[in-house]
Amino acid sequence: MKRALLLSLLLILPLGARAEVALLIHGYLSSAATWELSGVNAALRADGWRLAGNFAYSPNGLVERPFPGAEKSHKLFYTVDLPSLAPALVQAAWLEAAVQRIQARHPREKLTLVGHSAGGVVARLLLVRYGKGKVHRLVTIAAPHLGTHRAVQALDAVDDGGLFGPIKEWIVRNEIGSGLYRTLKLSRGILFDLVPPAPGTLLWWLNGQPHPKIEYVSVIRSAGFFIAGDLLVPPFSQDMNRVPALRGRSKVYVTPQGHQLTPADGLLLARILR
Repeated sequence: MKRALLLSLLLILPLGARAEVALLIHGYLSSAATWELSGVNAALRADGWRLAGNFAYSPNGLVERPFPGAEKSHKLFYTVDLPSLAPALVQAAWLEAAVQRIQARHPREKLTLVGHSAGGVVARLLLVRYGKGKVHRLVTIAAPHLGTHRAVQALDAVDDGGLFGPIKEWIVRNEIGSGLYRTLKLSRGILFDLVPPAPGTLLWWLNGQPHPKIEYVSVIRSAGFFIAGDLLVPPFSQDMNRVPALRGRSKVYVTPQGHQLTPADGLLLARILR
């Protein structure tokens, strides 16, 4: 009798405990390492989260690097290495592959996407283009949802067409260095995707598209007493409530920091995920 009761309970109860799962998405000219070097991962670990793995792109497809021991935790996060110089649509396709892999591994869990800077735009593009799937929350940190004029300046700097193009190229190369000049040249696709919305731009199209009914959270940078604030993306551009398709739908947290990630972002992220 007891054995039959125990067997029936095992059949009724779900197999394995549910877990919280998050995916951290880096921005332009960055990589998954930025979450570790900034102290965000350390803050998450202190709150009980464990790094479960990393996904990276390759000529042979998505490559996964698992981290042993994470299966013992019920709060798991993954990182992804995207081709950050590529256009946003290319990055979103790679991100979708990573999300599909995570959803297959955690079919019963909801997923939180966390995007820093351009990573927030790429994550939002994924949701609009591929659907929400198991994603139930998007957190963006200092993301240029309404673009940034820094992208316009970068595009102008490497526009070396016309009669005086070679002269301009020589001047700019001497000013910023050949290495950065080549990098900006290679990343013209994503830079154009991050210019302020106007007809014909990615953000003009994206910001008018229907967005999934999930939770949206905007972490916005603001100047403090000793910090100039975000010099790359203006605060108003970081607020998803200013996106026409998302007006009034995003929670907002304001942090007195610059554009880069810091341990404070990890503390705030742990609080949001909690």
